[in-house]
Order: sequence, then C-alpha cells, then structure tokens
Amino acid sequence: MSTDISIKPAGALATSIFVTPPNSSVRDAVPTELAAPKAVTAVERVSAVSTEPQSLPGTLSHQITIDRAAAAIVYQTIDERTLEVVRQFPDDAMLRRRAYFRSLDLQKPDPGQTMPTDRKA
Repeated sequence: MSTDISIKPAGALATSIFVTPPNSSVRDAVPTELAAPKAVTAVERVSAVSTEPQSLPGTLSHQITIDRAAAAIVYQTIDERTLEVVRQFPDDAMLRRRAYFRSLDLQKPDPGQTMPTDRKA
C-alpha cells in the first residue's frame, strides 16, 4: 500500500462517556432460599463491554492515505505507542481486490478503438 499523503487532524478528539442507569429489576428482586452452589446474587452495576482495543486516551491518531494501486482513500486509526494500525477502512483485502480489478480494467482496450476485422469473404 502506498503512503504518499498523510493528513493529521487538528485539535483534540471528542470523547463521550456512557452511564447506565441502575436496573430496576435489581432493586425489586425477591430474595430466594437456595443452596450455596446454586445461589445467584444480583449485580448492582455491570460494566459495559467494549469492542474497542484497550488503549490510553490520547494514544490513538487518525491518518488518511491514498492507495494509488487501488485508487482509494484509506482511513486508519493508529496506536501511537506501538505504531500498529488499530482500525482501517477499507480493509487490506478490499484494497487488494480493488487494485486487482483496476489493473484488469487498465489492460482492456479503449472503447473508442476498433478491433481490426477481416473484411474478406
């Protein structure tokens, strides 16, 4: 992949905090009498599961590059500590497909050119 152009954003990234309200079913739960191995206790607070990679705030940078082979703009999120690509759109497989099909399109003859034909009968 070609990295000819790199555009970095100016300013800080906006972060958002999600707070879940207390669950009413936990407050209104009815106590049960079960044996210790079968007992279940209600959890008051459950932390949200995140599919984002674990990193410290401010360690992610965003980069925009142009892949000339695929003729596509690539958006990347990079971890500044490890310099690894955390997220990328479009992904590598899509860029390879675009580059392959673009090379096939460039090998086709121009539609304005006429193919030589045999006019003798």
